[in-house]
Amino acid sequence: MSQDDSARVDMWFDPLCPWAWITSRWLLEVEKVRSIDLNFHVMSLAVLNEDKDKDISESYRKSMQSAWAPVRICIAAEQRCGSDVLRNLYTALGTKFHDEKQERTRETFLAALDEAGLPRELADAGEATEYDEALRKSHHEGMDPVGYEVGTPVIHIKGATEDRIAFFGPVVTPIPRAESAGKLWDGVRLVAGTDGFFELKRTRDRHPIFD
Repeated sequence: MSQDDSARVDMWFDPLCPWAWITSRWLLEVEKVRSIDLNFHVMSLAVLNEDKDKDISESYRKSMQSAWAPVRICIAAEQRCGSDVLRNLYTALGTKFHDEKQERTRETFLAALDEAGLPRELADAGEATEYDEALRKSHHEGMDPVGYEVGTPVIHIKGATEDRIAFFGPVVTPIPRAESAGKLWDGVRLVAGTDGFFELKRTRDRHPIFD
């Protein structure tokens, strides 16, 4: 595989995850310096953790109660307006949640929908269950190929000369920019495409940095 090969890149996100937010901003940087076709999809931390009561803390369990609304709104927007709207909606939600530290309220959701140019009534989906089947389908399309010992970000890559590969990560901070983003992409794509390669990891020694 040549690192200059174009590739379709699919990223699954939950708007609440700060690490996925950084990864998504990195991929937008990669888009500027490498030939990739970047697409966003929805996974759900609430779905991922709904059967893990014994494995997660009480505070995290409570945070999952407010995790349903943003992903339901994203799926509703995708169902009504097409998958291309997820890029701008995710950017609007992520900016408000992570950069601006806004609460997960209806007012925040409405502001994000306005910013993304989407109908305000989509905010109603946050309290409904009618999109949950589509949400779970999207979630499993992203997560099943990598397994359920991980969370988000999840990335799938399909190049002209390679089979589809799927992996969790990268988890990185701060956001790599310009050619630094491209170099990280080259390395990630190389190791993820190596048959039998599973893991590189070290203890995180800093909090997410969104600059």
